[in-house]
Amino acid sequence: MVQIFSTFEHSTNLEIAITELEKNGINKEHIFAVPLTNRKTERRLLDSIHNADGISLISTGATLGTAFAVIGASVGFKLAWGPIYWGLIGAASGFFLGICIDVFYYKVIKKKQRLLRGKNSEVILIIECDEAQADTVEDILWHHYAFGTARVI
Repeated sequence: MVQIFSTFEHSTNLEIAITELEKNGINKEHIFAVPLTNRKTERRLLDSIHNADGISLISTGATLGTAFAVIGASVGFKLAWGPIYWGLIGAASGFFLGICIDVFYYKVIKKKQRLLRGKNSEVILIIECDEAQADTVEDILWHHYAFGTARVI
């Protein structure tokens, strides 16, 4: 006996794949589907040393801070406090504006997109079959958009 593990998005493709497996001689008792649960908590905006999710709040702030510093220093030659102070004021205001833009983007816009898309959890499908049927089972799973498969002998 061979066990084949695969992951699917919880969709009609999964149901069609299970039906086709049953039509090809796999008994219901040899098909096991385990739905995974969605994340209950929101992601944190600030990363720690041990946990990073790839979202950077500093990159936009650094970019805008640099741009505003150059503009502030350039305009500062004509203003009373001079280019150094206006460059520092531009850098601080650009950095703060960039962080505000990122926080707004990740807290408001991305959250709405995630809710609208309705992120579905994945389902792990475990199928027990004979070694002769294993290739056919994997072909059926791939044909119905499995994310990945693994075969354990």
